[in-house]
Amino acid sequence: MKTQIELAREGVVTPQMTAIAAEERVDAETLRASVAAGLVVIPGNSVRNPRAVGIGAGLRTKVNASIGTSSDIVDYDGEIAKALAAAESGADTLMELSVGGDLDRVRREVIAAVDLPVGNVPLYQAFCEASRKYGDPNKLDEDMLFEIIERQCADGMAFMAVHCGINLYTIERLKKQGYRYGGLVSKGGVSMVAWMMANGRENPLYEHFDRVVAILKKYDVVLSLGNGLRAGAIHDSSDRAMVQELLINCELAEIGREMGCQMLVEGPGHVPLDEIEANIKLQKRMSGGAPYYMLGPITTDVAPGFDHITAAIGAAQSSRYGADLICYITPAEHLALPNEEDVRMGVKAAKIAAYIGDMNKYPERGRERDKEMSKARRDRDWERQFELALYPEDARAIRASRTPEDEATCTMCGDFCASRGAGKLFAGDLRGDKI
Repeated sequence: MKTQIELAREGVVTPQMTAIAAEERVDAETLRASVAAGLVVIPGNSVRNPRAVGIGAGLRTKVNASIGTSSDIVDYDGEIAKALAAAESGADTLMELSVGGDLDRVRREVIAAVDLPVGNVPLYQAFCEASRKYGDPNKLDEDMLFEIIERQCADGMAFMAVHCGINLYTIERLKKQGYRYGGLVSKGGVSMVAWMMANGRENPLYEHFDRVVAILKKYDVVLSLGNGLRAGAIHDSSDRAMVQELLINCELAEIGREMGCQMLVEGPGHVPLDEIEANIKLQKRMSGGAPYYMLGPITTDVAPGFDHITAAIGAAQSSRYGADLICYITPAEHLALPNEEDVRMGVKAAKIAAYIGDMNKYPERGRERDKEMSKARRDRDWERQFELALYPEDARAIRASRTPEDEATCTMCGDFCASRGAGKLFAGDLRGDKI
């Protein structure tokens, strides 16, 4: 079976491309050309047909929600509830990142529960199984690692974050710069670094990259090049280790693309605002325009409990400057395993941020909705305002909780409603599309 990128190169507009073009209101042939060039990816799987979602150039910025068990909390029904909450709140993709309990079971149940493209990090299960089998995760052998990657693809994963860009040279950069303020924060990344140091060997995902690509290509799974050395503190952003891994991932994206596999590149997690634009431009230049998956990014380290807000600020900037997929951050980040409400809040904050970014990335097509909302507010047309709202039920609930005496106003101003007063003053001056 041929992959989306291989079919696109042959001039084929697939059913997935047709569906995405219609939803995004773009030309199907233009989209096909972007897929062929590796500028757009379509997460899917030859054994499962999830909702068609396009990620990349010329398309709206997508939002990913991550869920999964931990070694402290294993609740299979709870993970299904979180997956459904993410889908209901507007997530475009889902990552199942469990490290506790029966990992095959939770993955398969989550995939079955939603029609979203579902991704994961195969290193999590690999090191968990090695620890259970041998009592030491550093005894993981290559055959087990690649068997798990294939098993997960066969279950229907649509994309995989695989940590191929960590190698011995990258680790040397980390040592020579004097480690980090925030340390290493990627579970998969630190596990692979520990394995390499314990065994004195190269990362098998880097050393045998062609084997990784062959497995994912077989199922037409998007290979998302994970950033295991991403910055976990803004003072570590753009350090030599992070940039070195990004450089390697961009090289691998080009190699994998030429082999006929769809490729994503993952970006850093903690980035100050003044570095976001440069980071995205660097990735796009070095990778030949491969779609960029930004984790957040979190823009300050001092707001635990509100990191969905710090990340939304970074996500809006990232979307504006060209990021293609945003991983949400929940209020529980750095504090606890997210619950269902955390998931909802995280998705909504990220979706709003992506919308704001897209307004500036695509100004010619991204601001009409806002103009219509402005007119509805001016005219105090509440139903029209709810129709245009990104989350109408939330808006309705707030208004209903504080009902005004005069239905034409709200309880913010009441009798002193500025829109009502100004409307009387300028009623005769409305014309054209301002009516």
